[in-house]
Amino acid sequence: MKESSKAFRFEKLDVWHDARRLNRLVYQCTRRFPENEHFGFVNQIRRASVSISSNIAEGSGRNSDPDFARFLEIAYGSLMEVVSQLFLALDEKYLSQDDFTEIMDLTHLIAARLSSLSKSLGRNPKR
Repeated sequence: MKESSKAFRFEKLDVWHDARRLNRLVYQCTRRFPENEHFGFVNQIRRASVSISSNIAEGSGRNSDPDFARFLEIAYGSLMEVVSQLFLALDEKYLSQDDFTEIMDLTHLIAARLSSLSKSLGRNPKR
């Protein structure tokens, strides 16, 4: 995406773009999950994934860095929820090892970037 001077603050953040990529991967993979999982499990992992990018965006619009940092903590919590659910999907053989590894690599990148951004805002996040 070409960055414009009218871009919102979150649109300039690599971590938000990474979270969007995670959303696409989660949606792609969960389309192949069994039909009986679409109401519960698929809905849950998709909602958790979308929560990451949404909280980054919402937090960036807050009036203070401490408020923004709090939303990054929520995004991090949602990321951990996605990670846990990815393990379940792997255990149930809904995900191939290759898909699992690709998505997990991205989750590690997002976790590191959320942590760095939080630190830059004066927070010391858990990892």
